[in-house]
Formats: sequence, C-alpha cells, structure tokens
Amino acid sequence: MQTIRFYILSVMLSVLMPFSGYQETHAAPGKTFTVVIDAGHGGHDPGAIGKRGKEKNINLKVAMKLGKLIENNCADTKVIYTRNRDVFVPLHRRAEIANNAKADLFISIHTNSIASRSSQVSGAETYTLGLHRTEENLEVAKKENSVILIEDDYKQQYAGFNPGSSESYIIFEFMQDKNMSQSVDFAKMIQRQFKQGKRIDKGVHQAGFLVLRATSMPSVLVELGYITNPNEESYLLSENGSTNLAQCIYRAFRNYKDGHRPDNTDIKNAETPVQNDIEETVAAIEPETTKTANNSTVSEKPVFKIQILTSGKALSAKNRAFKGLSPVSYYKENGLIKYTYGADTNYNSILKLKRNKVDSKFKDAFIIAFKNGKKINVNQAIKEFKKNK
Repeated sequence: MQTIRFYILSVMLSVLMPFSGYQETHAAPGKTFTVVIDAGHGGHDPGAIGKRGKEKNINLKVAMKLGKLIENNCADTKVIYTRNRDVFVPLHRRAEIANNAKADLFISIHTNSIASRSSQVSGAETYTLGLHRTEENLEVAKKENSVILIEDDYKQQYAGFNPGSSESYIIFEFMQDKNMSQSVDFAKMIQRQFKQGKRIDKGVHQAGFLVLRATSMPSVLVELGYITNPNEESYLLSENGSTNLAQCIYRAFRNYKDGHRPDNTDIKNAETPVQNDIEETVAAIEPETTKTANNSTVSEKPVFKIQILTSGKALSAKNRAFKGLSPVSYYKENGLIKYTYGADTNYNSILKLKRNKVDSKFKDAFIIAFKNGKKINVNQAIKEFKKNK
C-alpha cells in the first residue's frame, strides 16, 4: 500500500512540477518586465455566485483595471491577460500562458465565498503556493481547484488529482516552490496596500492551488472579498470598489517591481518589534552554517531548516517577532534577512519539529535546505535524504 501511494505521488509530482528556470524579481537593464494577470473563472464557469453578481465578472473587471494602470504608468512593463473577455480558460492553460511568455510575475484574481448566505465574513487575503495550515485554507483551495472538474480531460491533464479529496493535497507536503520567498514578499505588499485602502486585512496564507503550482515565476492568488456577504458584494460590484481594489494591487506591484521590499516581518505572523530590539544588531543571532542541531559539522548531507519570517531590518535574538523560538539563525538573500529555526540532516525530524512547535506560531513557515553552507532546492535535498536514508 505504501509503495503504491509513493508511486502515485511520484506520478503526480512529475505532472504538476513547474518548468525550470529561475526568474529574477527585477527585469535586467533594458529588459521588459512581463506580468501576467489572470482573471479567475469565466465563460461557463461563473465561480462564486452572489445575490446580484458573479465572481467571474468581478475578477475580470478588477483584472482589466489593474492591467490598464500598469500599461498607462509602467512603460517598461508588458501586460498579458489570460483572458480579457468572458471566456473559459483551463487552469493548466493559464499557467502555460505565463510560462510561454517567460513572465516575471503572475497575479491570479479571485473572489471568495462562504456557504452561509447570511454570513458577515468580509475582507481580502492573498495566497501563495504551499501546504494548507488550516481547514479554512484547504477549503479555499478546494473551491478554486474544483474548476478542473468541468474540463474534458482533467483526469489525464492533472494526473488523477481530485480537488475535493484532502488526500490529493499530500503532494504539496513534498513540494517547495523555488519562488516562495518572492511570492510571499509580494503577497505581503498586496495586503499592506489593502489595509491602507481601508479593506479588512485577512492576511497572507498558503494553500495548494493548481494554477500557482504550474507557474515557473513568483505568483500569488488574491481573494478580493466575499461575494456571499451582501454589503461586501455591493462593494465588489461597484465602480469605486473595483477601482480601489485594482489600485491597491497596482501599488503593491510597483513596490515589488521597483524593489521596495517589506521593512517589517510577516503581516499576521509577527508582532511589531519594540524600539529597543531594533537598535540591537543582527550579529546577536547565529548566522546559517552547515551544522546540525547538535552542532556537528556536515559537508556532504543537506541540512534542513524551518524558515519562519523575513525582514528588511536586523532583529535581535530576543525580538518578540520570534514568538519565543530560540535559538534562531539567519541568512541573506535578495537583500533580505531571512530567519530560520531548527537544523537537522534528518528531514523527518525537522518536519516533526515544524508541526509540533512552529506551525502554531508561524502558520506560513516552510522548510528549506542548505548544503555546504549554500541554499539548495528542497525537493532535491529531500530526494538526497531518502537516498541516503
């Protein structure tokens, strides 16, 4: 049974694994920055339905307004739409459009819903690819992934992936998007802009979205609000509402593209550092090394660690943002300081540590890997760990 399950998992991974090739956050000098804007659903797939409107129309309206803002204000940016009218586009085709264009960024726009029609749940949230940390996140992913069921060849195209089965989402436990940190950075910027735009901030989350899995560049999925909340639906359908939402995402896009990185820790996952902590230097924290948890030097085996948060500023070891986790380490990447907890050559030990001690404090934490002091692809590290086991 275990062998069969591993075989099925391997087949699904091979089909869902994105194309290789790392895409930098910034376009090189003289190179056009390409962004793909994906209006979720469309055509015979209405998405979530409210009392007055349909998700597909809200998504398209905001997507087109966002694209126009970028086209009118960013001369060095090429905008590509997965759809610019009311047509159905399969999930895998949306990703193909972005990959074929060698896009630098992928933004998928959606509208949320909840079963209870009398619900007053409201607010905007942004997702990046990853394993769901809560049942609520899983339900959002199931809802958005269920669109594949109306595709004629979905069983072949998605290797038998069943969007309604929790078992299918085990594949995301073993996947690590190489663009994770950039995607999370951009997601944080979007949520900051939503908050400044007077939207309820529901935070940055991770879940197993197929449309993000197949893209080979930093990518996010934005849930604009809840169409099942009558007041929120009115806002989403209004010209002012769609304009404000598009402007928020546009400002985040400009910040991301121009390199204005976050100057704080996770939006929801870390408290604001106190002034005394900020004045202390990062030197108080142990830098990343190729040592295991018991301090033995490792030169041949990958070392797994848990990345808990990212900051543009140096944080002291006693900073409240770490929520009591100690000791923490750090490494620098793309001008950011990234903090980790735990270190072990045994992937299962780190996975257990993450589930038992970290997930309750940092819901969007994820596992990374180092070898000989350098960060490596975690999928490759896991394969090497299994091979050496």
